[in-house]
Amino acid sequence: MRPNIDISHTLGGRVKDYAEANDLDLSEAYADVLEAGLKSLETQEQQ
Repeated sequence: MRPNIDISHTLGGRVKDYAEANDLDLSEAYADVLEAGLKSLETQEQQ
C-alpha cells in the first residue's frame, strides 16, 4: 500500500521508474524505497 501523503510528481515518477526497472508493483516499490531510506537514516545516526 502506498503512503497517503502528498509527494511531488517528480518523486512519484522516480518511484514508478524504480518499480518498472525492478519489475515491482508500486506498493513493493514504495516499501523498498522507504526501507532503504530508513536504513540510510539509521546508518547516518550511528555515525
